[in-house]
Amino acid sequence: MRAKNSATASMTIAVTTSVDSASEGSTRAGITAGSRGGSTPHPAADALPRGTLLAVLGVVCFSLTFPSTVWGLESFGPWSLVAVRSALAGLIAGVFLLVGRVPLPERSHWAGLAVVAGGVVIGFPLLTTLALQTSTTSHAAVVVGLLPLTTATLAALRTGRRPSRTFWFAAVSGAVVVIAFTLKESGGAVSRGDLYLFGALLVCAAGYTEGGRLARLMPGWQVIGWALVLCLPLMLVGSAAALSLEPVRLNAHGVAGLLWVAAGSTFFGLYVWYRGMASIGIPKASQLQLAQPLLTLFWSVFLLGESLPLAAPLAAVGVLVCIAVTQRAKS
Repeated sequence: MRAKNSATASMTIAVTTSVDSASEGSTRAGITAGSRGGSTPHPAADALPRGTLLAVLGVVCFSLTFPSTVWGLESFGPWSLVAVRSALAGLIAGVFLLVGRVPLPERSHWAGLAVVAGGVVIGFPLLTTLALQTSTTSHAAVVVGLLPLTTATLAALRTGRRPSRTFWFAAVSGAVVVIAFTLKESGGAVSRGDLYLFGALLVCAAGYTEGGRLARLMPGWQVIGWALVLCLPLMLVGSAAALSLEPVRLNAHGVAGLLWVAAGSTFFGLYVWYRGMASIGIPKASQLQLAQPLLTLFWSVFLLGESLPLAAPLAAVGVLVCIAVTQRAKS
């Protein structure tokens, strides 16, 4: 999610539209369509290794989100964790935007930023945090591994594009794999945690889709930055209310988990992800993101000591294959 010819050829599921390499030193770090030309090959080539590194770093940050959330829940209630996490990330984003003297977005962009904020900053963290109270990290990683396909589907509906039958076959197959895994792990019924996870898929996909659209109009990292700032007043009030109602039991895991989901996942991860995506393009960045569910499975065992059922990695690989097919299916 390097070169412009590759990005143009492989773009199929329009999370946004066709994107191209952007010069690293450009103040317009936004995404432009490579097929429209106008960029010199040397800056793109120079930015290629750095863009890949940034995108990989973003994937690693995202893969640690669920284990860090589980740690955070050792010290905070779910509502407190989400509110404080988003408030801290909003403060960090505000500092970056202020130091960079970034002008306010145009008024026409605020509605889209609200969708990004509702889906990525509030909805997804809240629903996944509630789910992780009853679901294991490995289980959640497999279910949320369907996010690229969900995003692609919503993007197709949002833009009116008509992906190929191969795309839809792979997308439906991926959904079937996840549903079968969910039913197997839940004893034949969908649990409340699964409902939270499916809801998280939908709201996050909506946020990604709208964020991808805005990333064609303004630098991608500013999209998430302004979305965080937009939520900041609400999250500050929410933090005060939640902390007064939910018990707080501070320990090393809880504090580390909170700091990571706030600074590492919510802000830094999205920051480097959008910067990397602007350099190498959404198609290639999406290929790198295929590793995220498997990385989360690794962290769930290494950091949390979870017992990993055989069905989890098998289902994760099955979803990855389906995503890879959609990446290469022609629109």
